[in-house]
Amino acid sequence: MQNIEKPKVVRPFSMQLDPAVFELATEEEKRQQDVMGESTTFLKDGVKKLLKNPLAVFSLVVLAVILVTILAAPLIVPYKYSEIIQVNGVRDRGAKNLAPFEYSELEQEYIENGGEVFPHIFGTDALSRDYFIRVVYGTRVSLSVGLFASLIVLVIGLLYGSVSGYVGGRTDLVMMRIVDIIYSLPDMLIIILLSVVLDQVFTNMGGGLVDKLGSNMISIFTVFGLLYWVGMARLVRGQILSIKRNDYVLAAKAVGAKAPRIILKHILPNSISVIIISTALQIPSAIFTESFLSFVGLGVQAPMPSLGSLANAAREGLQSYPSKLLFPALIICLIVLSLNLLGDGMRDAFDPKLRK
Repeated sequence: MQNIEKPKVVRPFSMQLDPAVFELATEEEKRQQDVMGESTTFLKDGVKKLLKNPLAVFSLVVLAVILVTILAAPLIVPYKYSEIIQVNGVRDRGAKNLAPFEYSELEQEYIENGGEVFPHIFGTDALSRDYFIRVVYGTRVSLSVGLFASLIVLVIGLLYGSVSGYVGGRTDLVMMRIVDIIYSLPDMLIIILLSVVLDQVFTNMGGGLVDKLGSNMISIFTVFGLLYWVGMARLVRGQILSIKRNDYVLAAKAVGAKAPRIILKHILPNSISVIIISTALQIPSAIFTESFLSFVGLGVQAPMPSLGSLANAAREGLQSYPSKLLFPALIICLIVLSLNLLGDGMRDAFDPKLRK
């Protein structure tokens, strides 16, 4: 006999569920489930959004290539930034102002006799020095100045703005008037005057650090520490004024927390995104300022090169050797453009007000 399957009967008061009464989840409900099910942090979420920005990724790649080049090139290229080219122990007087990948007559004779000469990738300068390695060291100096100057601006502006915004009252009034006075000063004129005066002061002082870095380099750091922190201070003050009235700050005050702990543990972490973005945008400004000072002769001292001093030296032979100005100018443009694009991408990724 054939077995006939009987239809299932659902009893009214049983715990058995009928699948026919259920509906498929909509796309919006699925997206809500994805958002609710994902666990992330502020940093991970910001990095994920940053990597989705093609311009920010491009700028990261450019900066990574520049960093790898300036770190690895001195290990590969046999020339030094202040070394005059020699062939078989003899100074090559005919190696002046060579074009990229060009050899002098003495080098060509040495190669024909079986010798090996490392190519001059960017050519040579007027003193028969390899130009590629000088651009590499100039990029090192410019990036170092930009990073350290931005760190100085961050520390001074963070401390000054935190005290002004948290204390408030007359203290805030007096501190902000000092900021307004510094803002009213003409930037470049004060920078040039301070650079000249501080250069003389540090030259007379002498010492180990001054001899290693040069008086002009220390004067550049001092100028940034005296002038360029005011924008960061205003930004931090504005953030603290809007955050310190929140309930969690009032609760911390109620339990007896001290002002430094409240600022470090509650206020600054909630404004960290704005601080990171402002610092990232400060680096290209510092690099451009250092390049400008070196271009007018107030920057890095010879024989140590910087991108600005290399551009200034190439200005004299611009019509005959335009590539000498092209290379440092191109590196400056790439660094500044990449850092600006990266700063814009970090602003879009880490600023909660701009998140979609």
